[in-house]
Amino acid sequence: MAPQFIFPQNLNSLEEEEEENSSSSTRLSVRNPISISSLRPSELEELVKGVSFDLSAKEVFCIEEQEIFDKVYSLVKGFGRLSPACKLNLVESLRSNLSVLLPNVDLLSRVSLSGTRGNANGDGNDVDGEVVDDQNDGGMVVDRVASHRNAFKIYTFFLVHIVLIEEAASNTTSKMVAVSGRKRLPAHTWNWEPQRGRILTLIANSLDINLALLFGSSDPDENYLSFVVKNAFSMFENAMLLKDSDTKDALCRIVGTSATKYHYLAQSCASILHLIHKYDFVVTHLADAVAGAEKKYSDGSLATSLVREIGRTNTKDYVKDIVGAENIGRFLVELADRLPKLISTNIGLLVPHFGGESYKIRNALVGVLGKLVAKAFNDVEGEVSSKSIRLRTKQAMLEILLERCRDVSAYTRSRVLQVWAELCDEHSVSIGLWNEVAGVAAGRLEDKSAIVRKSALNLLIIMLQHNPFGPQLRAVSFEATLEQYKKRLNELGPKPAPENVRDDLSSDTETFNGDGEVHDEYMGTVTKEKNDSLPHSCLPQEEDGIDQRDNSVPDVGNLEQTRTLVASLEAGLSFSKCMSATMPTLVQLMASSSASDVENSILLLMRCRQFQIDGSEACLRKMLPLVFSQDKSISEAVENAFITIYVRKNPIETAKNLLNLAIDSNIGDLAALEFIVGALVCKGDITTSSLSALWDFFCFNISGTTAEQSRGALSILCMAAKLSPGVLSSRLQDVVDIGFGRWAKVDPLLARTACIALQRLSEEDKKRLLSTNGSRAFGILESLISGFWLPENIWYAAADRAIATIYSIHPTPETIASSLVKKSLNSVFGCCGGDELQNDVNSGSDNVVTTVQVTKLSRFLFVASHVAINQLVYIESCVRKVQKGRAKRDKMAAEQQVHAADASLEEKKDNSINAELGLAASEDAILDSLSDKAEKEIVSGGSSEKNLIGYCGPFISKLCRNFALMQKYPELQASGMLALCRLMIIDADFCEANLQLLFTVVESAPSETVRSNCTVALGDLAVRFPNLLEPWTENMYARLRDPSVSVRKNAVLVLSHLILNDMMKVKGFINEMAICLEDEDERISNLAKLFFHELSKKGTNPIYNLLPDILGKLSSQNLTRESFCNIMQFLISSIKRDKQMESLVEKLCHRFSGITDIKQWEYISYCLSQLAFTEKSMRKLMESFKSYEHVLSNDSVMDHFRSIVNKGKKFAKPELKSCIEEFEDKINKLHIEKKDQELTAQNAQAHKQRVESLGSFVVPKKEGEESGDSAVGDDGEVTDPSTEISHSKPNFVESNASSSSDVTELELDEDEVQSPYKDRRGVNKSMPKKSSTKSRIVNSHASTRRNIKSKRR
Repeated sequence: MAPQFIFPQNLNSLEEEEEENSSSSTRLSVRNPISISSLRPSELEELVKGVSFDLSAKEVFCIEEQEIFDKVYSLVKGFGRLSPACKLNLVESLRSNLSVLLPNVDLLSRVSLSGTRGNANGDGNDVDGEVVDDQNDGGMVVDRVASHRNAFKIYTFFLVHIVLIEEAASNTTSKMVAVSGRKRLPAHTWNWEPQRGRILTLIANSLDINLALLFGSSDPDENYLSFVVKNAFSMFENAMLLKDSDTKDALCRIVGTSATKYHYLAQSCASILHLIHKYDFVVTHLADAVAGAEKKYSDGSLATSLVREIGRTNTKDYVKDIVGAENIGRFLVELADRLPKLISTNIGLLVPHFGGESYKIRNALVGVLGKLVAKAFNDVEGEVSSKSIRLRTKQAMLEILLERCRDVSAYTRSRVLQVWAELCDEHSVSIGLWNEVAGVAAGRLEDKSAIVRKSALNLLIIMLQHNPFGPQLRAVSFEATLEQYKKRLNELGPKPAPENVRDDLSSDTETFNGDGEVHDEYMGTVTKEKNDSLPHSCLPQEEDGIDQRDNSVPDVGNLEQTRTLVASLEAGLSFSKCMSATMPTLVQLMASSSASDVENSILLLMRCRQFQIDGSEACLRKMLPLVFSQDKSISEAVENAFITIYVRKNPIETAKNLLNLAIDSNIGDLAALEFIVGALVCKGDITTSSLSALWDFFCFNISGTTAEQSRGALSILCMAAKLSPGVLSSRLQDVVDIGFGRWAKVDPLLARTACIALQRLSEEDKKRLLSTNGSRAFGILESLISGFWLPENIWYAAADRAIATIYSIHPTPETIASSLVKKSLNSVFGCCGGDELQNDVNSGSDNVVTTVQVTKLSRFLFVASHVAINQLVYIESCVRKVQKGRAKRDKMAAEQQVHAADASLEEKKDNSINAELGLAASEDAILDSLSDKAEKEIVSGGSSEKNLIGYCGPFISKLCRNFALMQKYPELQASGMLALCRLMIIDADFCEANLQLLFTVVESAPSETVRSNCTVALGDLAVRFPNLLEPWTENMYARLRDPSVSVRKNAVLVLSHLILNDMMKVKGFINEMAICLEDEDERISNLAKLFFHELSKKGTNPIYNLLPDILGKLSSQNLTRESFCNIMQFLISSIKRDKQMESLVEKLCHRFSGITDIKQWEYISYCLSQLAFTEKSMRKLMESFKSYEHVLSNDSVMDHFRSIVNKGKKFAKPELKSCIEEFEDKINKLHIEKKDQELTAQNAQAHKQRVESLGSFVVPKKEGEESGDSAVGDDGEVTDPSTEISHSKPNFVESNASSSSDVTELELDEDEVQSPYKDRRGVNKSMPKKSSTKSRIVNSHASTRRNIKSKRR
């Protein structure tokens, strides 16, 4: 029999054991190894063929033979030098022999069992003569088993080493490829991956047979298992190897079988946990291995041992090993997904880790609980007691999940909400728990972390999608249906419907399925009722008929069934109200700086609208302005949402949705709607059929169309025409006829919309309109402006658009505009008005104002000023046309010169001379001169003669200065100031002459409308005449303190526009804008925050330079401490650069110098504490100690410095940390010293005042000689009273009661001087009581008497 094969430590160890085994043949080792490197390829090929022939021709255990063993060893050792054909030949020979050997083990088992039975029978029949033969047969069986065992171990050993050698070679090749950057394959390659999979699968199969027959015990040889499992785990470290499914499955089987079937548990657990901690890619595969072992052998010992080991681990270890904690967490979740019942029985081992510091482990445990709730309780079989236990376990898990929604870590809170979303998606949340989960999710919408808000939004979206209450969730519908069934419930029985919905839903009429979902016994009836009745009750036209359907409520069964339905309806109503209550929060989230908040809020609102949640429609309209967002993802989300909500396949539905949206939108929403509609028309999302449907609505071709809907349709068509002017070309006649016809009197805004439509015409359409229907159109526009058929509140907007339309369409608009002004003037004064108006203005008469109608005068001022401003715009447009035409001509001339090959040199010389003389520049100068002259002629005129609007200027100025008249007629003041501001914008001289008046009105006008208009006008004036407005900058900032909210809002908008567009320098009044951060109106506060946010993006962040100035000015203003802190915290948070932070530390430290105000000390130190400190800034703070050491006596200042020190300790390295600790000790010591010095000085001052008061009472007694007591001793020396008080302490018994009490108080005061920890404020409070006149007189007399007595003694 061949020597026994024992697994060596490595392949080369077989040679090293040769000398040791030379004297003994107990272990099989290599005796005559062959040097593969010395063989020629032909010789090597012959050797491989010979070995393969021997292995195939002889018995499978022939590999025990020394010669074959040595050859195979040599070939395996030099496997990398073999050719692909030789490799394949050798591997196939070894693998086929091992595959043949495995069935032979089962045959051996039968022989062995028969021999064993024979021996057993022989033991009972000793008289038989066959005992010796049986023993011989038994010895042969033992030898044969030993040979099979040896061969089995040898084949396994060599095949595993082939895998290891080949994998090491492939890893080396892949590294070389990675370094070189090119994939260079060897000339002769072989397909190794299939061979590797077959080898490992064979080894895994070898573990499945009954190895106890080979190894003589239930567990195989320890060395064999150790060898196989060790190398299997080493292969798990190769990520590329695990991508092969056959290889991965074989390795998983090896690990699972070894640990479970052969009880190789402790070592396997340790190796698995080691791999999980080290490599993230093995988590899923090892979970598959553990789950496969449990499924195959119905033995969860491996999984249980792993969970136990994880549970035993100290929670602090996971804090240090972040990657390991994450991998362990993923592994637990994978296990819970594959083995939910097993993990549910061992979950108690993991629950303590909820109290650990590692949020990754808590995240994983939350995921585990989610998997268990969804999968661990699916079975419905079993006893009632076991069901009860399972339900209680599940309920405990759900309560943990609800509790973890308030975890300290945002990541864990987010993960919990994700788990709840998964449970809702899998229908594993009961109706009784539905509203509680919804309430938690709604509360998390206000979480400070963006990832938590995102998860909460996604959870609510999924809850709406999978809600068990029906497709429509309007509260009115639920209330109506609920009321009906409550009446039915009262009719069925005396007991009222239970108030607690959750108790009803968890009553004995329900059962839990495996998913944890509540199934009522009559759930089919409930669902049918919801599907039948709820949608009908949601229809608006049927709401009035609810009472009529009370008697026709479908019968759902007996009392319990009706009660269950009522409870379900109550739960649905609660859910609907919960979702409706989130609408204000969703509106705030749409204004969030986080794109995920905005996008998910829009998605949730879309889902709410789908289920008809109350308030969702109004909230969705507030998303429209977000289309202007600079974040492309947000603008795209708004467009997609708009298409989903409002664009339908039916063109009429699309048109109706769009026109209703235009009718109900405000100015801001209309601007956003115009942008969206224009973009969708260009993209084709709004089709031509939808535009045709809009024309049908406008032309009243669809029955039931109202004038308001017609206006809305025309508004949408105008929006589409802005980018596609051809939209209006086919219906010009309809626009004029309907827009200005009788329907305009029904809806006055229709005329204004028609004016906008005319402005949006293309140039060709404008010419066509002028040629075919121009006179009629302009006649209508004139009548609109000069007529009185429009209401007063509509006329101004319509006249504004009509005048703009005239200037947009008419070829010579100044002619028709002058006619309009004259007509308006005649309507006011009843004559041509020019001379009379001039005479009244020159004479200073107010008759012209007091004798006319205020309404007509207001309209005249509006028309005159609006014509003037449109004339200015018209002049500028004409200049641009001239410049554009000249540029076009120059470009064409240049092209002609380039292409003209026969251009004469004479012409070239002339062109070059013109260029040198600057004739083009002179043309620009002439054009600018003409433009300036034309602009001046609008108001002041180029000479002494003035035109009509020029005459109006002084009149308007005089009118606005008559404050008594303006206060009497506020509407007239609004029109007058608006006209004045327009004329000031046109002419610089007129502006300069009336600036004082404008600022007087903007500060003192009683009407907030007038002040708001003037504030906006100031912004326009600052843009047009910045030099004139610069001296009035402070007055412009003063509008930020206006009592009116609208004025302050306009002031913030105007100043933001001027500053952010570099039209106004950020001067020393920016603190006024900073105060707006704490404005009581949220809109103004948000605008101020937006301003500073945008300002911080400019250049190198101007806020950094402005911060010290803002700090100084805010410190001196009457601000609450909370407001100051909020303002400075917001401003400091906008500074991100470390260098700026370091410089601010130095600047703020220097501000302490020369400041004696304690309030400013506290404010500066607070600002310091809000900075983001770095190592350099901490060192600068410590270096500037001399600047602020005198302020450390203040407790509040000291608290701020302590917070800075605590911040520094968190990020400091050991060297810096020691410096910070020394600095902390230094400031603490100085603080105590300063406090002692202040307290000592305070008490000394108090003592000095008492001494002075005592002296003032002793002197009058000596002069008046009213008593025999004297302050002069026997030797004539005047004694210090304070000294006498100290000397008289032993004589307290002889003193009277009053004297004793007074002296005792003084002694306590002297003790206070010695105590460094006495509160200074307490001393101040006690001083007035001790310095009363009566106590000082008594004290003086007592001390004098004691002095005389002591001297006599």
